[in-house]
Amino acid sequence: METKEKNYSGMRLSGIPMLIFNLFLVVASVAVIIWGASLNPESGWRIICGILGILIGSFLFIGYFKIEPNEAVVLLFFGKYRGTVKEDGYFWVNPFFSRKRVTLRARNLDAEPIKVNDKKGNPIMIGQVLVWRVIDTYKVSFDIDSSATSISALSSSGTGLNSIGQKMKSYENFVKVQSDAALRFVAGMYAYDNMENEDEKLTLRSGGEEINEILEKQLNERLAIAGIEVMEARVNYLAYAPEIAAVMLRRQQADAIISAREKIVDGAVGMVQHALKKLSEENIIELDDDKKAAMVSNLLVVLCGDERATPIVNAGTLYN
Repeated sequence: METKEKNYSGMRLSGIPMLIFNLFLVVASVAVIIWGASLNPESGWRIICGILGILIGSFLFIGYFKIEPNEAVVLLFFGKYRGTVKEDGYFWVNPFFSRKRVTLRARNLDAEPIKVNDKKGNPIMIGQVLVWRVIDTYKVSFDIDSSATSISALSSSGTGLNSIGQKMKSYENFVKVQSDAALRFVAGMYAYDNMENEDEKLTLRSGGEEINEILEKQLNERLAIAGIEVMEARVNYLAYAPEIAAVMLRRQQADAIISAREKIVDGAVGMVQHALKKLSEENIIELDDDKKAAMVSNLLVVLCGDERATPIVNAGTLYN
């Protein structure tokens, strides 16, 4: 996307030499005042010059600022954007510039699980964690509204400095709101799980990395307007809502039991077929249809029963 961000190319001096000059100006102005006061009244212009020097030196102190690694300062001149300084160090600029500090460091957002409805309408609890950072200082400073955050800051603090600091960090609230919206959108696109053997190619429970990629794409699309990039997004919590969790657990258990029973029956039928085939091939015993049916029934009961079978030995003939 097109950006209006630009590097500041105006006058920017190194802070240390300018600080030395600034201190020298203040000290010299004080010396001029003392010198003028020690002379006759006709030397009052020296005192005036000394006072002006102190005022100018004090005003120049406003222009100092420092930038740490992975930080930036946005400069404005009477409301007009003049550029962004991203080079770390100690600098001095025109004191009439207003400055907004923006951090470019990667940050985490561990969102609390929220209740949403999945594709099938089931209420679920889903949470996410994401890693994000600012990549466009112009958009994050001027393309999103900070009024809501600034009002809350003013109500919670009596100082203007705190409210200004909260304004500069309003994009954190923007990230939180948009990440919540993106998570709700993705959760509504897919079912929690394939509970009814439907042909669901992708579910929230089994999607894994694919669901995370979709969530990350949604977040980047929503946060691009604010100049923010999502480096990684993951679903870190997924469960049914408490009001249906017990019912869904029983449903999962029933499906698991049915699946296990089907596998047991398939295995038992194969074992019975193999037993009858071996008895016939090796001519161990000749069984009529009734005895085969009885043998199959007994073997299936033994192989498929939940309880351990207790055999009964027939001491007579096979047909008694």
